[in-house]
Amino acid sequence: MKEKTVQYLVELCCVYTLVSVVGAIVNILAGTQTNNTNVLVMFATCAIGTFVLYLYRLFDGLSPLLIIFLQYLICCALLAIMLILLNTFVEPISPGGWYEYYRSFTIPYIVLAGFFYYREFSETKKQEKLLMEIQENEKGRK
Repeated sequence: MKEKTVQYLVELCCVYTLVSVVGAIVNILAGTQTNNTNVLVMFATCAIGTFVLYLYRLFDGLSPLLIIFLQYLICCALLAIMLILLNTFVEPISPGGWYEYYRSFTIPYIVLAGFFYYREFSETKKQEKLLMEIQENEKGRK
């Protein structure tokens, strides 16, 4: 459990750093600024996305495309809860703001989820190849 938690925190830090740097570059190019609320929302969004991606092992029996779709829906539901809390306790969000938030979440989520699943797929292929080599060595010994 400790190993998984450390791995999650490392992934979260990497994702948040990447998103923050890209966000800073976009702000510089667009000539806009960000505030502390946006930074905290960005961190919460990264934490939600990374956590939901780590739930992929719960869906082992399903097709990969269905897993990706279900995880995206789970993310959207958790983000809706976060936005409702922000709307209630921090500042009101305009109806257009909801759309913009989901649009600005979806694009990086697709890219990062694609990278995550590519990495998982390649790791699985490596393990499969290693298992085949071990099985071939066992057959050769008999």
